[in-house]
Formats: sequence, structure tokens, C-alpha cells
Amino acid sequence: MEQGNHSEVSEFILLGLSNEPEQETLLFFFFMLMYLITVLGNLLIILAIKIDARLHTPMYFFLSNLSLVDICFTSTTIPKMLVSHISKNKAIPYSRCLTQTFFFSWLIGTDSVLLGSMAYDRYVAICAPLHYSMIITPKVCVFLVAVSWMWTCVNSLIHTTSLNRLSFCGHNEIHHFFCDLSALIKLACSDTFINDLLIYTVGGLTAVMPFIGILISYIHIFVAVLRIPSVSGKRKAFSTCGSHLTVVCLFYGTIIGVYFSPTSNHTAQKDTAVAVMYTVVTPMLNPFIYSLRNNDMKGALKLLLTRKSGLSLWL
Repeated sequence: MEQGNHSEVSEFILLGLSNEPEQETLLFFFFMLMYLITVLGNLLIILAIKIDARLHTPMYFFLSNLSLVDICFTSTTIPKMLVSHISKNKAIPYSRCLTQTFFFSWLIGTDSVLLGSMAYDRYVAICAPLHYSMIITPKVCVFLVAVSWMWTCVNSLIHTTSLNRLSFCGHNEIHHFFCDLSALIKLACSDTFINDLLIYTVGGLTAVMPFIGILISYIHIFVAVLRIPSVSGKRKAFSTCGSHLTVVCLFYGTIIGVYFSPTSNHTAQKDTAVAVMYTVVTPMLNPFIYSLRNNDMKGALKLLLTRKSGLSLWL
């Protein structure tokens, strides 16, 4: 078979999380509930930020974009999995599988870069508060968000194009619930050196570089906070970063374990379990992490719910 000829495989089989009918029914309702919570929770965050003028600040501008990404992110994988559980048809066409890979890689990369932008925002707010309004301007915020979307789109396009050059020789079962980049590479029967190299280089720029930026930002933040004389001042400074730091640990702890560990150490069960954490659990927890630890967000959500209930009564 010639290099790049993938005509022998017209579709892939997503084996999912279980082949047992009883477990599949339970998993369907479980993931349906988590998906609804994710979409509703992140949508409430976006609406609350929009209607509360007090939250029209750079930090919440980044947070609203992060919530939007999380909604799109989970929508690339979970609906297909739910449909597969209902229809019992786990096949996905080759072209649709690559499309899912493209959007998944794009959105997960955008998530990563946005978290890096939020860390930079917190760094300037705590380490250079007097110059914050001059450094983090609306134009800078829009620029950082635009770069997050465009840079990661190009990165995803490179990975997806490189997948298209691979040969798939009959074996088409993916031990996953979505078309994951690393899972597809393992199925290829042609040389995957270039694909692996792209993950560690181009992919590294999208995942590792923001992570390094976050680490550097928080090192400076911790040093600056320790210099604050009052305990209440230290507590207030840490409270503005606690939610973001929690999300960063959840997100990067799983991503790096899957995509930047040696391929020989991967197992289907391990990769699937870890993928559930960063594709389903983390986006679902983000709204709770940011709202429960933030008094301004709590107030905005109360305002939103009050308006909605008042409108319902009026109608």
C-alpha cells in the first residue's frame, strides 16, 4: 500500500468505556448528566459576567472565554459518545473522525493558552498593581484571546494534516470514546516519526509553553504575596489566584500525563480514564471552582437568577 493511502479504512470503531449493555446504560445517564451540568454551569458563568457591570474586567473577560471553550470542548466528544450508547453503533467515518480530532485539538489548545493568559493577568494584578490598568488594557485582552484561538487553530490543522498522510491497514478499533490524536497514531501501519515529532514540538508550544509561563507567573506571585505584611492582605491576594491555580492543576496534571509521556507507557485503560478527567470532569468542575470561591461571582449569579425568576413571574 502506498504512503498516505487510507482507502482501506473508511471508518473507525470507538470502543468507548464499556461493552457491557448494563454498564452502557448507566454510563449514558451518568455522562448525559455531567454534560448538562457542564453546559448549564459554564453558560451561567458567561451570562452572569455579561449582566453584572462589576465583572466587566480583564479577569472575567478571560473567564467567560474559558467557559465558552469548555462548552465547545465537551460538545466535540460527549454527544457522539451518547449517540453511540443509544444507537449501539460505535462506528465513525474517517472524515468525521479527523474533523473531531481537529476541533478537539484546537479547543484543548485554546483552553491551555487561555489559562496561561489568565496567569499573566493575575501576575500583573498582584506584582504590578499600580500599572495594571496600563498593561492589561482591553486591546491587550482581545489580542491575547485572539492569539489563543488562532495559534491553536493552526497547531491543530498541522496535526490533522499530518494524520492524513498516514496509512491505516485494516485495524480500525480505537480504545477510546473519541478520536484522540495519540490513539489514531497508534493505529497507523506507516511510519509515525513525523507525527510524534510534531506532538513534542508544535504541540509542546501549545501545552508546555503556557504551562511554563504559568509556573513563572506563580513563582513571582508567591514571592510578592509573602512580602505582604498583613495576614488579611496575603489571604486576599491568594484568594484571587486560588480558583485559577486549582483549574490549572486539574487540567495540566492529566494532559501532560497522556500526551507527553513515552508512548510505550500508555495503556488503553489509563489513557481513557485520564481523558475522562480533562474532557468531562474538569470542564464540569470549572464553574463550581470559580463561583464557590469568588464572592463577586456568587453575587453575579444571584443577580442573574433573580432576574430570570422575576422575568418568569412577570411572564
